[in-house]
Amino acid sequence: MLTIVDVSISAVPPLSMGRPYVTLNLNGMFMDKFKPYSKSNAPITTLEKLSKALSISVEELKAIAELPLDEKYTLKEIPKIDGSKRIVYSLHPKMRLLQSRINKRIFKELVVFPSFLFGSVPSKNDVLNSNVKRDYVSCAKAHCGAKTVLKVDISNFFDNIHRDLVRSVFEEILHIKDEALEYLVDICTKDDFVVQGALTSSYIATLCLFAVEGDVVRRAQRKGLVYTRLVDDITVSSKISNYDFSQMQSHIERVLSEHDLPINKHKTKIFHCSSEPIKVHGLRVDYDSPRLPSDEVKRIRASIHNLKLLAAKNNTKTSVAYRKEFNRCMGRVNKLGRVGHEKYESFKKQLQAIKPMPSKRDVAVIDAAIKSLELSYSKGNQNKHWYKRKYDLTRYKMIILTRSESFKEKLECFKSRLASLKPL
Repeated sequence: MLTIVDVSISAVPPLSMGRPYVTLNLNGMFMDKFKPYSKSNAPITTLEKLSKALSISVEELKAIAELPLDEKYTLKEIPKIDGSKRIVYSLHPKMRLLQSRINKRIFKELVVFPSFLFGSVPSKNDVLNSNVKRDYVSCAKAHCGAKTVLKVDISNFFDNIHRDLVRSVFEEILHIKDEALEYLVDICTKDDFVVQGALTSSYIATLCLFAVEGDVVRRAQRKGLVYTRLVDDITVSSKISNYDFSQMQSHIERVLSEHDLPINKHKTKIFHCSSEPIKVHGLRVDYDSPRLPSDEVKRIRASIHNLKLLAAKNNTKTSVAYRKEFNRCMGRVNKLGRVGHEKYESFKKQLQAIKPMPSKRDVAVIDAAIKSLELSYSKGNQNKHWYKRKYDLTRYKMIILTRSESFKEKLECFKSRLASLKPL
């Protein structure tokens, strides 16, 4: 079993120049709060130990590693706004299970993240033990009151994180070595680089600058600046108007260059508080808390209005197109809720009145999903991780049938069939 140790904040002894450190109650060591570290001091060196940590047999680990590369990752091209295409990969189901387990048992459970990192950061695992959701909203909040902002964009971030950086994350932060180390590096990379679409990539991307980023943050704090990074978006802000970021920008670019991470010059900019409010991750930061721009609220209101017009037409609410538009609109309304906007409850109530309705197509889809579960169950797969996912997804799909009395009988039939297919 991996050993979890207690974490507490304390002051460093005089020899440490008075900097606050995170005290790790392990051999009297002081851990730097500006660097991620592991809660466990138990090294993982062999496949046997890795097998126990992930609850996946050694045989299965070896079988996954031996999958052909084109089976591990299937290429997809996603159009970007500028007309170019983003290359991403979908995972083989066994690769998905393995990487999901790595995320859950290693990154989410063991890593303690410094407070300036956002994105793929479990809220329970930050260095301040704040339990704050570490998303784009809380990242923007760190910059509220800023008068000048420097935004640095790392170009093709994932595609430039090479296996040496991946190895250092596992070895130096998590104490994984030897056979287990080489296995994890191979599983989390393709052609010597991190893969867009791999489940582990966002965690590795968040952690890959662990050796140097803390020094950048310390330098920023000495200058009275706020530094954050949301995956590949670095933001540095000052409460001084027209602050000169030239030295800070050069330092950041030099650090990134030393790690073979190029800067996107077109997206790297300095913003000053003038007639236009400063935005960080699409949110205004000229208030005590982040706010959506007023024009965004207007666009959301217009989207709801258009959706109401669609809902008034016969049979529209049962269509796939309506469902997609509804989900898109609800996502935008949920943004309002995340920033505590006064219109959130009103907009949400309006959308709840025009929810998508079930159709015969939903019945066919659910019936097919249950038949697939029945087949898998008959083969004894009810203890598999993927079986539970399929089971839960099928239950989720059934929710829409509760919105219409005409599907009540079908719903009860589906519930009865599922009752005998519960995962172990």
